Amino acid sequence: MSRLLRSGAVISAMTMISRILGLLRDVVVARYFPVDGATDAFFVAFKIPNLLRRFFAEGAFSLAFVPILAEYKEKQSREALQDLIDYVAGTLGLILLVITSLGMIAAPWVVEIFAPGFSKQADAQPELAAEMLRITFPYILFISLAGLVGGILNTFSKFAIPALTPALLNVVMIAFAIWGPPYFAEPVMALAWGVFFAGVVQFLFQVPALMRLGLLPKFKVRRAHEGVKRVMRLMIPALFGSSVAQLNLVINTVIASYLVVGSISWLYYSDRFVELPLAIFGVALGTVILPKLSSDHAKADASQFRSTMDWALRLALLISVPATLGLMLLAEPILAAVMMHGAFKWDDVEMSALSLMTYSFGLPAFILVKVLAPGFYSRQDTKTPVKIGIISIFANMVLNVLIVLPWFFSGMAGAHAGLALATALAGYVNAGLLFHTLYKEGIFAAQGGWLKHLLRIAIASIIMGLAVYLVLPEATWWQDASTGLRLGALAGLIILSMASYFLSLRLSGLSFRQILGR
Repeated sequence: MSRLLRSGAVISAMTMISRILGLLRDVVVARYFPVDGATDAFFVAFKIPNLLRRFFAEGAFSLAFVPILAEYKEKQSREALQDLIDYVAGTLGLILLVITSLGMIAAPWVVEIFAPGFSKQADAQPELAAEMLRITFPYILFISLAGLVGGILNTFSKFAIPALTPALLNVVMIAFAIWGPPYFAEPVMALAWGVFFAGVVQFLFQVPALMRLGLLPKFKVRRAHEGVKRVMRLMIPALFGSSVAQLNLVINTVIASYLVVGSISWLYYSDRFVELPLAIFGVALGTVILPKLSSDHAKADASQFRSTMDWALRLALLISVPATLGLMLLAEPILAAVMMHGAFKWDDVEMSALSLMTYSFGLPAFILVKVLAPGFYSRQDTKTPVKIGIISIFANMVLNVLIVLPWFFSGMAGAHAGLALATALAGYVNAGLLFHTLYKEGIFAAQGGWLKHLLRIAIASIIMGLAVYLVLPEATWWQDASTGLRLGALAGLIILSMASYFLSLRLSGLSFRQILGR
C-alpha cells in the first residue's frame, strides 16, 4: 500500500494548500462582507453551482468515468482510449452547455427552489441572489471540464495537478473580494464574478499536463459510442448516490432560509471547517483508491480489492475520530481565531460554533462514505448507492422534523445547529448501509486486528480530549484576546492534540509505519 500512501500524501498536501487558502478566502469574505441578506444571497448563488460541481466534476462523472477509463487503459488500445476521451468530452460538454444556459435563464425560479424562505424575509434579497446566480452558473461548465481532465490525469497516476487545481478558486476569489468591490454598485457582486473567472482558470491550468500525456480531447459527439453509453448508464444513478451528503446540505439551505437571517451563512462557515479534514483525508482516500479498486476489479483480483478497502477504512477511522473530537472541543476557538475579524462578530462565532459541533459529529461517517462508495463504483455498480442514498435522504428529512421543528418552535436560538445534527446522523445511516451491503455481499471482508485497532483509537482519542480540555481557555478569553494571541493559542492546542493522540497510539504498541498503513 506504500504507493497508494504516497499518492494519498500528494493529494492531501495539495488539498491542504487548497483548504488553507479556502479558509483564508472565508476570512477575507467575513472581513469585508457582514453576515446579512446580501451575503446570504451570494452563498445561495454560490452553493447551487458548487453543488452541481460536486455532482459532475467530483461526484457522479468521476465515479462513472474513471472505472471505464481504467478498463480501457488496461484492456484496449491507445487509439480506443483516445476515442473514448474524445466522445465523452464532447457529450459532457454539450450536456453542460445546455444545463448552464437553462440555469442562467431560470435563475429566479432556481433561487426560489433552493431558498424558498427568501421571499418571506424582510432582509433577504432573492433578486440579488438570482442576478449573481446568472454569473456563477457557468462555473459548472468550466469546472466539470476540469473534472474530466482531472479524471484522466488521476487514472494515469498524475494526482498533484488535479489536487492543486481547487486552490485556484480560492486565489481568484480572494483577489476579487479584496480589489473587486469598488467596481460594483453592490460590493458582493465581486464575489460572483470571482467564481466565474475561477472556473476558467481551473480548467486551463490542467490542460498542459493533459497535453504532455498526449490525450487532449477533441470534443466529438456520437450517441452510439459504446464507451459513452456505458459512462452515461453509470452516471445517471451516480448523480444521486455520490452526492447524498450534498443533497442533505441543500435540504438544510432550504429550511435555513426560513430561519433567522444569518442562518445560511453560519451553516456555510461551519460546513467549511468540517470540509477541511473531509477533503484532506476523505476525498484524498477516495480519489486514490477508486482507480486502484477499478484496476483490481478489471483484473478479477478480489483479494487485493479487499485488502485495499481494509487499508483505507482503517486509515479513515484513525484520522476521522480524533478530528471529530478536536472540532467539537475547539469549535469556538477555531472560529474566534480564524474568522472573528471585521464584520464577523462574537455572536457569529457562537452561532457558527453550534452548527460546527453538530456537523463535526458526522465527520467519520462522511469520510467512510468517501471510502465505501468506491467499493461499488469501481465495480460499475451505481444503483446500490442510489438505493442507500434515498434511505439516507429520507432519514435526514425525518430527523429534521424530529430535531429542528421542536427547536424552532420553542423559540430557542440556534435552530440551524439542529439541521447540521440531522445531516450528521443521516451520514451514519448512509455509511452504515454501504458497509453492511459490501460485507453481506462478500465484496469486503475485514482482515484481522480490527478490535485492537478500534480500542487504540478510542483510548488515544480520550487521552487527547482530556489533554486539550485541561488547558483550554475560557470563552471570554477568546472573545477578548488579540488576533495574534488567539491564533497562537489555537496553534498550540492543535499541536497538543496531535502530539498527545499519536504519542498515545505509539505507546499502545502501534508503530509509526503501522499508523501510516505500511
